[in-house]
Amino acid sequence: MTKLTLSEKVGRTAIYSILTVIALLTLFPFLYVVVISITPESEVIRRGLVLIPESVTFNAYKTVFGSGSGILPAYQITLFRTIVGTALNLLFTLLGAYVLSKKALPGRSGLLLFVIFTMLFSGGLIPTYIVVRSLELTNTVWALIVPGLISVFNLVVVKGFFEQLPVELEESAKVDGAGELKVLFSIILPLSLPSIATIGLFYAVGHWNSYFDAVIYLNKANLMPLQVILRNILLSSQNQNMEQVNDATVSSLAIQMASVIVSTVPILCVYPFIQNHFAKGVMIGAVKG
Repeated sequence: MTKLTLSEKVGRTAIYSILTVIALLTLFPFLYVVVISITPESEVIRRGLVLIPESVTFNAYKTVFGSGSGILPAYQITLFRTIVGTALNLLFTLLGAYVLSKKALPGRSGLLLFVIFTMLFSGGLIPTYIVVRSLELTNTVWALIVPGLISVFNLVVVKGFFEQLPVELEESAKVDGAGELKVLFSIILPLSLPSIATIGLFYAVGHWNSYFDAVIYLNKANLMPLQVILRNILLSSQNQNMEQVNDATVSSLAIQMASVIVSTVPILCVYPFIQNHFAKGVMIGAVKG
């Protein structure tokens, strides 16, 4: 092991110190949200900036998870939308990208032009709503999944990744008798885990955070996803300014912070399981050899 010189030790210490400060600054907003959500309103008013609360209360979470809030059914809808929607997104995106990555495909240029055109121009909100209604998807959970089944940007990214894979792999598999689907699922996809993890995370976060399409396409309260319910709770708390829970006042600010935690923590728990693939996937197309 090479011994570091004094200047190298000083430089490395300085770099680590700067990175530590940046990491703490990055974590501070999240820490502040957590602290405010469990700090009584009187203490927040008295102290202003609270980093370590003198007393802890979970009344804001009781309000968010109250029996009348409907947040538990909303969690089920959001989980279903995120899991099933992401799986379908990946399936159709990968199939489309695999087909468009074939340079021998007849009419490939025209198909690519058609796909890219939809990325630049859209029909608008009202025509989209008319299409969804004509397909009888309104007031069903599928209205949250089917209209956005394929992201053109993600499809183009995955297509570029497929095009970088050696053609010899496919040719050797076809010589052994493998069909197109066999090649895709047995050879191409295992080699494409970084790209799949990346666009899968994009799709999942998009489904988890989305609320506008539910407001447009759904009228039934039992089908509303998590973000819509939290939005209603926030609007209700702002209108009332404060609510009574077990003889203790709950400020609208605490309810807002608790809502942020409730909506953010579950999707944050997914990231550590795919961070290795995601780190590789974000470099797709950045370096070509």
